[in-house]
Amino acid sequence: MDHRFELRHLRYFLAVAEELHFGRAAQRLSIAQPALSQQIRQLEKIVGVELFRRTSRSVRLTDAGATFQPRARDLLVRLAADLDEAGRVGRGEAGRLDVAFITSATAIVSEGLREFSRRRPDVQVKLRDGFTVDVLAALKRGTADVGIVRDAEERDDIDLSLLTTERFVAIVPTEHPAARGDHVKATALAADPLILFPRSAGAQAFDVNTQPLRNAGIKVQVAQECSNWHTIIMFVAAGLGVTIAPYSVTTLLPAGARRLELDGPPTVSRIFMATRRGDNRPLVQAFITESESVTVRGHDRTARAR
Repeated sequence: MDHRFELRHLRYFLAVAEELHFGRAAQRLSIAQPALSQQIRQLEKIVGVELFRRTSRSVRLTDAGATFQPRARDLLVRLAADLDEAGRVGRGEAGRLDVAFITSATAIVSEGLREFSRRRPDVQVKLRDGFTVDVLAALKRGTADVGIVRDAEERDDIDLSLLTTERFVAIVPTEHPAARGDHVKATALAADPLILFPRSAGAQAFDVNTQPLRNAGIKVQVAQECSNWHTIIMFVAAGLGVTIAPYSVTTLLPAGARRLELDGPPTVSRIFMATRRGDNRPLVQAFITESESVTVRGHDRTARAR
């Protein structure tokens, strides 16, 4: 494209093409008629052909001008749309957001996402799940914009914002002796195989999760390692062992599994929103705000059931 071409040439051309009168077009554009005529001649020189046939009595489009008119209009419409989209992205109203999360926070993510999508329907959200260590790694690589993690360790490059806290409970097979009651002491689970995620999934999260057992003097040995809570709970329901789990993953238990409150010193799990330090993009901040508002409305499950 000729470097002399400017957007005003499109606006001036369209005004004359629609009015078919230089005087009226100049008045519409709030410029002098000689200046408008000069700009049209400059545009025709850039294009290399005449766009208008001019006589003392009339102005009409040439074949080239008639062909160029809808394209010029489309260019301005698309430019306006692109500028509007850029503004909405900058304000956090549009764009793409990559969210990585732990599976045990699915309820929080789904409720936060529902509210976020309602307020910002033009934002495309891509989800991925994994262990806390995977979520933090995705943030570091830049393949995730926001992360939801559990009992994460402090890091220099990550900001952690507390979303909610919840208690731990025991899950046992329905035929387990403790299943006849609503509470259980950790010592009553000492002889049962423990089913849990590996410590490599998040050392601090693992240690917090197994704290009730260690408080009871039980040496933690995982008999079966699983990659998600659904599998862990299904194995418990099959009678293969027991587990200690955050309350939020136990709300819909399969037949064969029973949730019991843990007696003894309470251990609290903390769920955080994780972002790269210094990432103040409006889209990221908007998602944080919506997620925090959801958790404030009722996801704190620290208190024991009565």
